[in-house]
Amino acid sequence: MKVKVGVIGATGYAGIELVRLLLMHPMVKLTSISSVSYMGKSLSEIYPTMSELCDVVLGDEKQVINSCNVIFASLPHGLSENIAKECYEKNRLFIDLGADFRLTDEEDYKKWYGNEYTQKTLHDKAVYSIPELNREELKDVVLIANPGCYPTSAALALVPALKAELIDVSSIIIDSKSGVSGAGRGLNLTTHYPECNEAFAPYKIASHRHTPEIEQTLSGYAKEKVMITFVPHLLPVNRGILTTVYANLKKQKDLEEIIQYYKDFYSKDKFVRIMKKDEVSNIKYVRYSNYCNISLHKDSRTNRLVIISAIDNMVKGAAGQAIQNMNIALKIPEDTGLCYIAPPI
Repeated sequence: MKVKVGVIGATGYAGIELVRLLLMHPMVKLTSISSVSYMGKSLSEIYPTMSELCDVVLGDEKQVINSCNVIFASLPHGLSENIAKECYEKNRLFIDLGADFRLTDEEDYKKWYGNEYTQKTLHDKAVYSIPELNREELKDVVLIANPGCYPTSAALALVPALKAELIDVSSIIIDSKSGVSGAGRGLNLTTHYPECNEAFAPYKIASHRHTPEIEQTLSGYAKEKVMITFVPHLLPVNRGILTTVYANLKKQKDLEEIIQYYKDFYSKDKFVRIMKKDEVSNIKYVRYSNYCNISLHKDSRTNRLVIISAIDNMVKGAAGQAIQNMNIALKIPEDTGLCYIAPPI
């Protein structure tokens, strides 16, 4: 019997990506979807690509919770806690693609998001999960905090180096570039076509909300407090994140040795691919897929390691990773419904 799943916030970019992937998942049935902005309309009216594939009428969140066993929420921060509480009380698996359960320290949430926790006891039950790093924590889970896209690209690039104590944690600089879909479907001047086309610029320099999430994750593996310099940029493309990490090596290490260590670290992880020496990660080769491509480089002159990771921000950075987390929690083969290859051109 297929698992009944639902999506709250199905008309945003991450929400519609969830719908796209869930419709092709052989072990689930997309049973109910909701949207505040388009309630009462069919999804195919909003996205014609869904015509005759998903003509489901958009309802409200209670309809989704009452009719499904697994609920995904793709909502702005501040809107997920009460939904999570209702799902918990009804014994539904809740997977939050928003920021409400990502940070363990409420003071960080207050500082970076301007809100307080309203369901404090639920935060102790939430599991923050990048599957390749946290899958063992997903046994008997009731609430999953799906990571942000930038933190995913940064953590997958850096955690092996931190665990092996290869790098000086005080030297980490993370330079990321994202496609415009990362800003969501809402209209704003920065992502207006004439503004972002033929343009390339940083934004929220050293002040992006994903900073504490990245530092929280990296600190857990470094076993000491990690503070980073994080600068995101807006790429004039629809999707993809390319993250370039710079960090000083503690000792002289051959690049071949570092590459082999990364390959061993991710040897059981289908969706992380370590590139060969002199190959360079590129967002083109992960589009529409759940893969993360990592290439490693060394500046021998400065003894600095350069790590480049590429993901699709809508898939591995959001919807695909959420489904990967669901698969693990439900004891479904981890790659089910996610075996998509990037188009070569």
